[in-house]
Amino acid sequence: MDQGTIPSLNFQPPIAAPQKRKPRGFLNPGKVRAFAFWVITVCIVVSIVASVLAIWDFSKSDALWRTIATCVVVAGGCGLFAIVNLSFGAPQDGSA
Repeated sequence: MDQGTIPSLNFQPPIAAPQKRKPRGFLNPGKVRAFAFWVITVCIVVSIVASVLAIWDFSKSDALWRTIATCVVVAGGCGLFAIVNLSFGAPQDGSA
């Protein structure tokens, strides 16, 4: 061995096995998030369809604004529910 080279050590530090994290939320956060995603998506599609119908004069302007307002309220409530679900869940360490 040369004096200028350092011998290689094949030392691998121990790696802790990843711990499976329990979902945090009063209800299953994954299912709540999926539900919120689909409800918000449907609200966006309904709003787009109502807007196109109003543009082409197949519906009245009043119906357009009522439809859009309803979709905004439903989508906002669904998104807010997903956030509240996470905040009222058990602590991450599972002590509760």
